Amino acid sequence: MELFAQAWNAFGRHLLEHHRGSYEALLEASGFEAEALAGLLAEVPFFDDVHPYRGLTVPIYKRAQIAPADLELSIGGFRGLERLTLFADNLVPHVLHLDGVLAFDEVVAERIEREELLSSGSEEEVEMRACAVQAVELIKAETGRTAMELDHLLWNRGQGAEYKARPRPRCRSVFY
Repeated sequence: MELFAQAWNAFGRHLLEHHRGSYEALLEASGFEAEALAGLLAEVPFFDDVHPYRGLTVPIYKRAQIAPADLELSIGGFRGLERLTLFADNLVPHVLHLDGVLAFDEVVAERIEREELLSSGSEEEVEMRACAVQAVELIKAETGRTAMELDHLLWNRGQGAEYKARPRPRCRSVFY
């Protein structure tokens, strides 16, 4: 709960400093473009989901991207949703792994089975999430569906008993 409070306070400070304290002003600044809103949110702590990985900088932006997608579902009017990527967390990689789309390193797979926590931003956690994004991009190309649609399908698939019966990757993270 402390992290939620920190996140809301950081978001409120950001609104005050950059958008006259107005959520509506933030939306107007985005022009109701999904990618623009995600970019504006990525400037806020707890939305700035970017991690180092073997000398690279890997932006994942789960929360920053899911915000315009959720707003589209609730109020509509957002353009460019097709440019969003998967809202990568720990559940969708779990579903993709159990469905045979992603293979986890044997050591990582054993840690997951033992329900050990992965560290947020660790090489294995970033790799798992980034590979899920890439897998969904390939599925998008084959199916013509958006990442938003695929994320919704895969996340809901993960609510099934067969997916809940197996330990999924665990991570204490402010990013999902």
